[in-house]
Amino acid sequence: MRRIGKAVGKGLLFLVVGLCLAIVCIPPFLDRIYYRGPVSDHFDSARFFNPGERGMVSRRGFSAGMLRFLSGRDRAAWPAVVPVTPGYALAGLTPCPAQGGGVVHEAWARCAPAASIDPQRMAVTWIGHATALVQTQRLAILTDPIWSDRASPVGFAGPKRVRAPGIRFDDLPKIDVVLISHNHYDHLDLATLKRLWDRDRPLVVTALGNDAVLRGAGIPAVTRDWGGVVNVTPAVSVVVERVHHWGSRYGVDRNRALWSGFTVRAPGGNIFFAGDTGYDGGRWAAEAARQGPVRLAILPIGAYAPRTLMEDAHMNPAEAVAVYRRLGARHGLGVHWGTFQLTEEALDAPPRALDAALMPGERGRFRITAAGVPWEVPR
Repeated sequence: MRRIGKAVGKGLLFLVVGLCLAIVCIPPFLDRIYYRGPVSDHFDSARFFNPGERGMVSRRGFSAGMLRFLSGRDRAAWPAVVPVTPGYALAGLTPCPAQGGGVVHEAWARCAPAASIDPQRMAVTWIGHATALVQTQRLAILTDPIWSDRASPVGFAGPKRVRAPGIRFDDLPKIDVVLISHNHYDHLDLATLKRLWDRDRPLVVTALGNDAVLRGAGIPAVTRDWGGVVNVTPAVSVVVERVHHWGSRYGVDRNRALWSGFTVRAPGGNIFFAGDTGYDGGRWAAEAARQGPVRLAILPIGAYAPRTLMEDAHMNPAEAVAVYRRLGARHGLGVHWGTFQLTEEALDAPPRALDAALMPGERGRFRITAAGVPWEVPR
């Protein structure tokens, strides 16, 4: 028995030592150098930062907020599944049948979006979370596409999708441009991006450093710093815009790659996609407004509670309305809500808060749409 006790004791000692070594040794191996370049007002030669960064939250506020968040006591209950009813295809097809229980209905084949629309028309379809399909100027543009069931590095854990994609992947039209705002798993989903690349070979546009993540999966991308321009066609270009956020995929690789929004400059009217961002006084929105009139602003409105944790990273609906106004946008679409439970608010809290923040004359112009239901955006 004594020998067994010694053996167990040694085993436990080695286990404790191994865990201690793992804590010290593993993080450096998980870190990645995604980008090397000159120092700027948002890059210190190693990591990116928000200009004038005051820290995501104060240490005291962060600790209190994190403890409350991890306890789950204030987290609203979400349903396991939110039924999705795809809407009318732009070609004028009949209404699509309801989809429920996580099962894709066979009749969805009749509900695919139109392959192309008149160049001067603009249609946007919210697919779920920050993923939207915009069709205009004979282009199909996807924002932060994610069709995976989890926003996570693994398939068995992490935030699980409760709202199925509003369009089946196989029913997507040929995608010409993909905009990737940053490297968090709910925005840069390698499984989806690999399928898109293999099928359509789209132009993938993102900010500095994110191309390293994509390249590891065999997906080439064009990167730009804030203010950089990518020409798509002689008439259409993409401007990489400053927003207020952060990036990481492994924790220790924090801010090795840059985060951004985008302005798509087009003859029929500009499109602004904010990606994921805190409000930070809306200064970045004023910069984006200089690109010219915004026909459609795609703005995040969810994953904002508790504010002690989320204020610097995610806008709430009232702040999204302030950005919409600061952009001078004619129309707006609220995204980044009701798909993955990332924070504490209830499933329907973002739409209700958005409605409360809008003036009566704005409610028809800044909208929430059901997943899969296209909205033709007026000029």
